[in-house]
Amino acid sequence: MYDAPMPVIDAPESDACYLALKARDARFDGSFFAAVTSTGIYCRPVCRVKTPRRENIRFYHHAAEAEAAGFRPCLRCRPELAPRAASWSTEDASRILALQAARLMDEPDTWKHATSTASAGAPSVGGLMAGIARKLGVSDRHLRRLFEAHFGVSPLQYQQTRRLLAAKQLIADTRLPMAQVALSSGFASVRRFNDAFSRHYGLNPSALRRARSVPDGQGISVRLGWRPPYDVDAMLDFLRLRAIPGVEQVADGEYTRTLRLAQGEQTRVGWLRVRFDKDRALAVLTASDSLAAALPTLINRVRAALDLDADPIAIHAALHTAFPSSDGVRVPGTLDGFELAVRAVLGQQITVAAARTLGKRLVAAFGDPIETPIAGLDHLFPTPGALAAATGDELGRLGITRQRQAALHALAQAVLAGRIALHPGVDVAATCADLRALPGIGDWTAQYIALRALRWPDAFPAGDVALQKALGVGSAHAAAQAAEGWRPWRGYSVLRIWHAMERGTST
Repeated sequence: MYDAPMPVIDAPESDACYLALKARDARFDGSFFAAVTSTGIYCRPVCRVKTPRRENIRFYHHAAEAEAAGFRPCLRCRPELAPRAASWSTEDASRILALQAARLMDEPDTWKHATSTASAGAPSVGGLMAGIARKLGVSDRHLRRLFEAHFGVSPLQYQQTRRLLAAKQLIADTRLPMAQVALSSGFASVRRFNDAFSRHYGLNPSALRRARSVPDGQGISVRLGWRPPYDVDAMLDFLRLRAIPGVEQVADGEYTRTLRLAQGEQTRVGWLRVRFDKDRALAVLTASDSLAAALPTLINRVRAALDLDADPIAIHAALHTAFPSSDGVRVPGTLDGFELAVRAVLGQQITVAAARTLGKRLVAAFGDPIETPIAGLDHLFPTPGALAAATGDELGRLGITRQRQAALHALAQAVLAGRIALHPGVDVAATCADLRALPGIGDWTAQYIALRALRWPDAFPAGDVALQKALGVGSAHAAAQAAEGWRPWRGYSVLRIWHAMERGTST
């Protein structure tokens, strides 16, 4: 059963993996998986079981590789909780292209698309991969070849693993009905889901049910892992300074907010809470019951918004010398790309506090009210439609200048028309060019959006005056030159500099 060819992992790397496994080193969590031939189980490097003998272990970069070789996920360490593979690296363009394709395939909406074109219960990814190839500007055949060379499995096997692990997490951590678990994970029916789960894992899905962590009616709770070090306080400080009243808040070490979540043709609204368990390297996400059907999508968004999948080892290698005290600082993302872009426009050339005030007024004027059990959270952020329809007089009364009014209108109309998409996986260079073509949006704003909404780790708003001051230079060109050695992680250098300035420390 376990005679399938191993992925290409040379001996020194395998030895290093075994050392990390013995030490249960959380820095490598999600970077590889250890499969035990004597049990047929694969684990995360942080699994607390007794370390097997070296000759009984095979190492795989991705969960899909381990499952394609016939191994089942460990029920104790739960591979579905591991941080995901880093999306960008210093390696060649072929690997980056394969990772871009995987990132697009990780979106739960694509699971549903594949299921809708399926026959006999087997998802078809032909149309999906062709569409992803068009987005990335390569042929379908070339992308498949790169994907299989990097991941060691076909796109179909990769997607099947992602859907089953997502379902496994919903089964273990929630009390969602099995029909809802199946549909949320991209399966066309409970029967097909049960069949795939039992064939793949040799288990009945209901056997994985655990105790519910929150009372009925008070939300659904799941756990999300990260690789340490992770500076939780720095993340919360960043979010606290920019929190828009009515929409979000940071209190008692928790981040809470309201949310409008579009999934396919449906839109759901609700609230979420994130609590950080530093000792276990886990973020505990609790979402309102109204968001239950979109939980896999929400998990993806939260992972990106809190930068839970960052690769601290690679970032450390590039930035530690320049920023020795900031190894755990991450890049905050966003749960909604349009919202982030609007906030970036409002924040042009003014203080963070002033931008927060404008955001509060905008939400009060154009955001829909919502009821939540969390005091102070009572509005949703305005939609593109609401801001596109807002008049200049209405925006002007909020203190928004004409230049920013023009930028907001153009941005909202472009997003409504589908000319600009603001989420990870899009063509960063093309999207930045499209943003700069809008009135009132320059390179600083485009780079800031690329950094947080598009999740581009090398984004660098060189025109930021505070950034230039910290670097001891006087122009955007000089700032870009000073940061050249930090590629491809210049975005992380920006957050380290801003964080040091906010805390009044040196970089």
